[in-house]
Formats: sequence, C-alpha cells, structure tokens
Amino acid sequence: MGKRALRREPRAHWALLVLAMLVLFAGLCFNGYVTGAGAEGTHVPVEGAPGPAAATEGAAVQRLEPDGTVTSRALPARTIALTFDDGPDPAWTPAVLEVLARYRVHATFFQVGAQINRYPEITRRVVDAGHEVGLHTFTHVAAGTVPAWRLEAEVKLTANALAAAGGPQATLLRLPYSATPRAESAAEYDAWRRGAPGYLQVLADHDTEDWRRPGVPAIVRAIRPGVVMLHDSGGDRAQTIAALDQAIPRLQAKGYRFVTVSEALGLPRPPAAAAAQKWRGLAVRVAQNTAGWLAGALTVVMTVAAGIGLLRLLIQLVTARVHWRRARARHERPLAYLGLVSVVVPAYNEAANIEATVRSLIGNDYPDIEVVVVDDGSSDDTAGIVERLGLPRVRVIRQPNAGKPAALNTGIRHSHGQILVLVDGDTVFAPDAVGRLIQPFTDPEIGAVSGNTKVANRTGLLGRWQHLEYVIGFNLDRRMFEIARCMPTVPGAIGAFRRAAIQDAGGVSGETLAEDTDFTMAVLRAGWHVVYEPAAIAWTEAPATVRQLWRQRYRWCYGTMQAMWKHRDTVLRRGPAGRLGRRGIGYLLLFQVLLPITAPMIDVYGVYGLLFLSPLKVAAVWSGFTAAQVATAAIALRMDRERYGPLWTLPLQQIVYRQLMYLVVIQSTVMALVGGRLRWHRMVRIGAAQQYAAGPPTAAVPMESPGR
Repeated sequence: MGKRALRREPRAHWALLVLAMLVLFAGLCFNGYVTGAGAEGTHVPVEGAPGPAAATEGAAVQRLEPDGTVTSRALPARTIALTFDDGPDPAWTPAVLEVLARYRVHATFFQVGAQINRYPEITRRVVDAGHEVGLHTFTHVAAGTVPAWRLEAEVKLTANALAAAGGPQATLLRLPYSATPRAESAAEYDAWRRGAPGYLQVLADHDTEDWRRPGVPAIVRAIRPGVVMLHDSGGDRAQTIAALDQAIPRLQAKGYRFVTVSEALGLPRPPAAAAAQKWRGLAVRVAQNTAGWLAGALTVVMTVAAGIGLLRLLIQLVTARVHWRRARARHERPLAYLGLVSVVVPAYNEAANIEATVRSLIGNDYPDIEVVVVDDGSSDDTAGIVERLGLPRVRVIRQPNAGKPAALNTGIRHSHGQILVLVDGDTVFAPDAVGRLIQPFTDPEIGAVSGNTKVANRTGLLGRWQHLEYVIGFNLDRRMFEIARCMPTVPGAIGAFRRAAIQDAGGVSGETLAEDTDFTMAVLRAGWHVVYEPAAIAWTEAPATVRQLWRQRYRWCYGTMQAMWKHRDTVLRRGPAGRLGRRGIGYLLLFQVLLPITAPMIDVYGVYGLLFLSPLKVAAVWSGFTAAQVATAAIALRMDRERYGPLWTLPLQQIVYRQLMYLVVIQSTVMALVGGRLRWHRMVRIGAAQQYAAGPPTAAVPMESPGR
C-alpha cells in the first residue's frame, strides 16, 4: 500500500475548531458585554459642564425638536407618575406589581434590554397589567461616557427586546444615572441628542434615591406630585415596596391621581411593534441566553477541571511519597542475582545511537547479561555497527522490515533468559540500570517493571519542557499507578518483563501504534502486577523540533487511544483486569483525552476573563495554579535527584507547550472518530544520548553472590 493510501488524516476539523472557538469567544464576549461582568461600580454619573438651559431648566419630560431646540412638559397639578428603573427583576418587579394592583395604580417602568431578554415573561406581565414600559438602554450604560453609535445600538437593542417580549413600540427613554433636569450634564444631553433623538426623555421631578435604602419614611416623603424616580431592581428593594404601600393610599386619600407618564401628558397610545422588530429581538434574546448558558457551563467546566487537577496533584504527591518510602526501603537491600537477563533491542536505522546503546548495556554491572539486537530491515549500517564491535554476549539478528512489535517478538524468541529487558535502539542505560530494574522480580507476583526514562537532550526550551514533562508527569503518574496497581504503560525505552508474563499476554501485539501500552495492559489483565523502579535510569533522545515532537506525541496519543479501546472490556471485569479498566484506563480517559479536549474552550474562557472579569482575580487564579505546578515540579525533581534549574521554564510551558499537547489530543481524537489510519512516524536521531554512555555510575549497592 502506498504512502498516500496510508496517510488519510483529516484536515477540515482544524478549520471547524478555529470557527467554533471564534464563535465561542464571540458568544462569551457578548455575554460579558451584556452582563457587564466585573464592571460593577465603574459606571458613574458623568460630571462636567451642565447641559443647555432649555434642558436643565425645563420640566421632567423633554423632546428634542427637529431644529435642535428642547421643549419640555410638566405633569398636571395633583398628578403623580411613579417610574421604576433597572428592571425587570424576578423578585422585586412582581412585588411592585402586587402593590400597584392592590391600589389600582398604573406606573411607568424603564427597563434594561438585557434584563428584558432574561425575564421576558415579567415584562409581558407588566404590559398586560396596563403599565407603560420605556427604554433604559441595553446594558445600563452611562450614556455620557460612550460614543453616539454605542448609545444608538443600545437603544435599538432594548426596543427590539421589548417588542420580542410582547410590548409595543417604545416612545419613552430614560438614560441610566440620570436624575432631575438640573443634574443633566452637557455630555448626557449630547449623548441623547446624537444617540436617541427620536425618543421623549423622561427625567424626574423627585429622585427618591431608594437605591441607597435611606429608610421607608424618607422614600415616602419623596413621593410627591410630578415624575417620581424609584427602582424595582439592582438590590434589596424591600424599603421601596414598604414605602409604596404607605404612600399610595395616603396620597389617594388626599385626592392625588397616579398615572403613567404618557397618560399624564395625554400622549397617544404607542403603536404595536412591527413583526421584523420582534424577530430581531427574539434573535438577540436567543443569542444572549445561549451566550449566558455557555459562560455558565464553561465556568462549571473550568471549576470542575481545576478541582480535578488539584485533586490529581494531591493524589500524585501523596502516592509519590508512599512509593518513595517503599523504593528507598527496597534500595537499602543488597541487589539480588536473578539469573540470566536477556536484553532485546529492536533497531531500525539507529546508526546514530546503536553503539552507545549496546555498550551501555553490555557494560552494566549486572554479572549475567545477553544482548539481542534485532535489525528490522534498516537501510543504514545499524547491524554492521553492532557486528563490528565484536562484543561478547551480543548477537545481531537481521530480518526484513516488519515493525517494532515483530522485532521485539523475534528477539524474545531468540533470547534465553527468564527475565527480559526491552530497550529502544536510541536508549543509553546507566551502569547499574539493569540490576536495579530487575530487583522487583524477587516478588513472584511482579510481571513487569518500568524504569526511569530521562531526556538526554534537555537544552533549549523544548528540551527543558520535555524534561519537566518526563519528571513531573510520567514519573509521578507511574508512582501513583504502582500504588493503585494499574500501571498502563511500561515505556519502550526501559522496561523489564518476566517471560511467563510475556507468554500470558500473548507476546507483543502489533495491533496498535502504542505497542508498549497495549502490551502492558495485556500483562495487567493477565493477572500480573506492574511496578515502577525509579533507580533504574536510562537516557533517551527526545524530539528536537516541534514537528518531530508533534509526530511522536501524535503516534503516542493515537496508539494509547487504540489500546484503551482494545481493552475497554476490562472496565466491567473483576480483579486485576478491573483495576486496569476502572483505574488505569479511566484515568487515561479523563486526563489524557477528555480534559485536553476541553482545554481550548478553557483557554478561550481565560482570554474572556482577561477582558471582562477582574484582572486581579484572573491573575490570582493563574498564579495560584502555576505556583502549585512549580511546587509539584520541585518535589518531583527532588525525588528524581534532578536540578531545579529548569523550573523557570514552567510558566512558559503552561502557555505554549501545553496547548501543543492539547492539539495533539484533538487531532488524535478526530482521527480515531473518523476511522483514519496513521503511519508510523520515525524520529530522526542525532545521537544525543551518547553523552551518557560513559558517564559515571551511580552509587553501587553490592549484589548478592550468583551462587554458581
């Protein structure tokens, strides 16, 4: 099959992902605009030069004539127009309506468009009760602080929202933070003149300032003939309700008349809203409600993800501490001789590293090692390099290219030991790695042991990031998996297996691209225990470019998904297989698939937070999360006896490297869902691990006599 046929990777999903993120971001921004998230207390009345005399010295209801002049009208004597701002509110507006209905009083409600969209049924109730509804902008914006186009849009959006809620075409307008005519500034007048000239501006003769909650008697005294400003939203309005219940019957008994603004001035009944206006309002309502739902859902997702992440860190640290104590106790015992150890090295075009790999293996201080190098149809001189070394106890087996699993099975068949160490052809072992690696096999229940893989080329940002990932993620996870008895992966770079476990697992399968994960899962479900030995150290060459990293992690992630799917039935099993399914595969599904898939949405929410939420809160959350990561990394580095130097790159890793890994998961998930086939991507080696081939051995512990 040709290369083109094998590589059937989807491409359209990237455009869809970008489009989805843009739509999500636009929706969140719309929600931020509508709710004014984080802007509480920032809108204040505009101070400055007063408006023109015709406005500031006029009556409460003002009209802007075509020639630019302002005319105004006052209410008739002994007439009171109660007006309520900032609603509708699900708690206080119905309470106001109940008081007004009790005394058969009609009032004027100046409602916020965004609130109308949230509670259209309340606005409908206000209209059906015979009350009048005016506009109070869409987001309660301070009119004098925004350009004319913004105010015009706010007014139109509010009019559309009112129409969609069943209200008539609006004719009255009250700008937020306005009060009596004398308090009108030049900026507010100019905003009305340029942004909403076709509306009657309703100011107030008497501002009760009930929003300050000055006490019921003070509010009662402020309810007098004229236009009275009250509020039915924006806080606790219990004092307002109580004041209405006292003032209305008292003033009615004195012969005062309570009417709407339009009724007081004899204005004609406003016409019904056009159908097109209703549909526009309905569309904005749907968009607003959807955006609000998205913001709420993402808040929940982010909170849950953060909680799960912190819980994971806590569990990792606790189990790592337990594992560290166990491993320390194990290391204090003399190393046991466990018979011949066969090391199988599958190699394909590994000329850059194979000599260093073989020399590090045969030079190990364990007394009884054989090395079987399986050249899997290399096109370079991999096999020749090993043969020319002429090292004792080293054999080379040549075979046509059949893939790494086939090469491993070939080496296993041609080896003689009951314990086999499987090693990648680019890996360099520490001098005591083999002896350390096999020590857990003194326990007959152990079927496989994972060694400690370290990044050899850890210079530059990319190298340091991968070094931290290996130390923090891979090694902490392995410690945790051993305690939970559900280790899903023994890495191909350094791992040891009991021959009986290999036979029970049916050998190394080539059905997935992550043969090490698939093989380890098969060993686990066969009933064997898999552990981690941090003292068995091997250095491997990590990808040196972003392109190489992408290919490697793409293969790992896609192969892991294949292995999870292959062994999915273990979720319902009992015993060791059940632990693998419910603990190991469940963990991989949550932290290596589901959470990474949601990461782009969380990142979009983070950008939204920078724009609309409190910067201090966003910075505090990010700093706290990063601090927790740095602390965890420091502990992991200490456990691995590594230097703390790379820690400074961790914040950058969260910003750049993490996103790359998330995109890898998304690509792998899409590939799995569409049933695509992925080629084996081999990384070009440069021999970076050779620097450790002749390195000083770690502190040796005497080995017990072989006894033969």
